[in-house]
Amino acid sequence: MKKLTALILIACMAAAMFAGCGTKATTPINIGTLQGPTGMGMVTLMGDEFSSKYNITIESAPDAVVGKIINGELDIAAVPVNLAATLYNKTEGNIMMIAVNTLGVLYVLEEGETVNSMADLAGKTLYATGQGSTPEYMLSYLLEKNGLTDSVTVEYKAEHSELATLMASGEVKLGMLPEPNVTATMAKNENLRVALDLTKEWKDAAGVEPVQGCIVVRKDYFEQNQAAVRLFLKEYEAAVNYTKANQAETAALMEKYGIIGSAAIAEKAIDKCNIVCYRDEAMRTAAEAMLQVLFDANPKSVGGVLPGDDFYYNENAK
Repeated sequence: MKKLTALILIACMAAAMFAGCGTKATTPINIGTLQGPTGMGMVTLMGDEFSSKYNITIESAPDAVVGKIINGELDIAAVPVNLAATLYNKTEGNIMMIAVNTLGVLYVLEEGETVNSMADLAGKTLYATGQGSTPEYMLSYLLEKNGLTDSVTVEYKAEHSELATLMASGEVKLGMLPEPNVTATMAKNENLRVALDLTKEWKDAAGVEPVQGCIVVRKDYFEQNQAAVRLFLKEYEAAVNYTKANQAETAALMEKYGIIGSAAIAEKAIDKCNIVCYRDEAMRTAAEAMLQVLFDANPKSVGGVLPGDDFYYNENAK
């Protein structure tokens, strides 16, 4: 953790440049994140040394975050990218994206050898999770682009853990799961294999990088606490880099804080979870392309209309 502390010290010094501009925050920022990849990059900010700045809660499903950020219980949240756009529309622009934090993490697992391409899904029942969120809309898009909408039956389970349990036991033979559930489930059932990498399938079909998760802030909170939010961004970026560079250590923290149930599984899955911290123009380029594809496929997936320019925070903008 010494390297992380040094990185964050540098971030703190840089943040001092913003003193006097929106420095109202004197209590911890209330942050909501999710189990799995969206919380993995944040794990080193959950220790006691950061408790005076960040009050981080971990939820198992995006729905638990939505109400809390709308009613002000949360100031910052890690959410699926399509949900961020929906929240922007629902709150009449009071949600702003400040980072992209997760790229593609979806895979189709099979107990068997019958699925080796999207076309092989025809006539089958595919179990999945993430209904109403980015995974559902990505899957629907891929099925449509491959002419499979009417020939594949999709059965959704409410929780990743529910489907993972069914696949680990062999009760379900074909399912779509995100990492790190993929690694954990395959460890429990040696007959499972990765049949399809949906990140690759998405790039082939949509021509853009898949963006699944992002970090948003309530705009009214940001306007009163700009320095604190900018500092968080710097510390979060340092934390993401530290997580990827120190996998054994941070995997243990993921187990400790309940982001992933097993440190051993977390360590194996980190590289496959595509944890990033895209900010400013890089964030907008990636997120906007993803949202455009989702909107073109189904406007409902992003809340009916694409977010305006004020949705994308750029610290370097004049």
